[in-house]
Amino acid sequence: MMPFHSNNTSQEALNQSFCFSINKPQSQISHPIASAYFSAVFCVLGLSSNLFAFVVLVKSFKQTHSHSRSSFLLFLCGLVVTDFMGLLVTGAIVVTFHITHFNWMELDPHCHLCNFMGMSMVFYGLCPLLLGATMAVERFVGITRPFARSTKMSKSRVCTIMASVWVAAGCISLLPLFGLGSYHLQIPGSWCFLNISPKPLDMAFCLVFSLVGLTSLAVSFILNTVSVVTLLRVCCGQDSTQRRRDYEVEMMVQLILIMVIASICWYPLLIYILKTVFSADAVDNPFILFCLRMATINQICDPWIYILCQESRLRCLLHRQYCLHQSWTSPNCCSTFALPPGTRSWIPGSTSSSVVPY
Repeated sequence: MMPFHSNNTSQEALNQSFCFSINKPQSQISHPIASAYFSAVFCVLGLSSNLFAFVVLVKSFKQTHSHSRSSFLLFLCGLVVTDFMGLLVTGAIVVTFHITHFNWMELDPHCHLCNFMGMSMVFYGLCPLLLGATMAVERFVGITRPFARSTKMSKSRVCTIMASVWVAAGCISLLPLFGLGSYHLQIPGSWCFLNISPKPLDMAFCLVFSLVGLTSLAVSFILNTVSVVTLLRVCCGQDSTQRRRDYEVEMMVQLILIMVIASICWYPLLIYILKTVFSADAVDNPFILFCLRMATINQICDPWIYILCQESRLRCLLHRQYCLHQSWTSPNCCSTFALPPGTRSWIPGSTSSSVVPY
């Protein structure tokens, strides 16, 4: 009975400590930016920015009468809520660790908390990228095929699409629980993430995560580029007076900024994961932590795009450019704020259409 009990205990200990197996003892873990102050400032700044952006977006959503714009604002609200929850869930664990310095092996011997945080990191990491690609598809269809799609995308349909994105990201994050890949505690010991390893199952999960993220960014880049070129042709063509797309320009500006910031923040991490699993090199822990900080910055910068683009300064700038374009045929354009029939008013703060919303 004793040998059997001993083997059983050893196997249980191995299973319990699996998510800690690749890391140094916590007493040896240190990093200059791994502090409670740094993490708390990051978390508070991100949460407050996303909360402020959500209030601004809700206010704009209530004021708009454009069906295309209301659908776009719903997507933005979903993106803000996702970023907010991601910072709240992961930030709470990280800040708590830095304040209390709890021992992961004692607090979480069965790796439940580590797996939960790893799933949260993957889920809230992929969701913004997938939502960005979804918004790019919606704008691409709306601009290049305005009569091919349904004329009005209902709120329920937008919510269904966002729910589908969340489900897809959730299914990917659950793969390690079914044996594909694993989550491990990462240096400096405050967070758990996928195991970047050349082992077949870990490598497969790393490839899924990286390729889904990179594909989302590539889809966003290609479709946004086509949308911008199409929009420029429409706005600058001979029928620009009859087919003003000023509100669509505003949405494309936001979408391009979202794509650029997401690319800058996420490409280092996604490319590094691919490079590491294929080359079988040892993980550069300081660089991985730097990439994580970059990805977190995306959740902080995104809401300020919505905040700044919803304010009147962008509308004034676009209206001024419109007036300069129209001044040759209508000298009183800038003084009277008169726009062609059927276009949206660019009076600062206005989101209404003068005749019929698009």
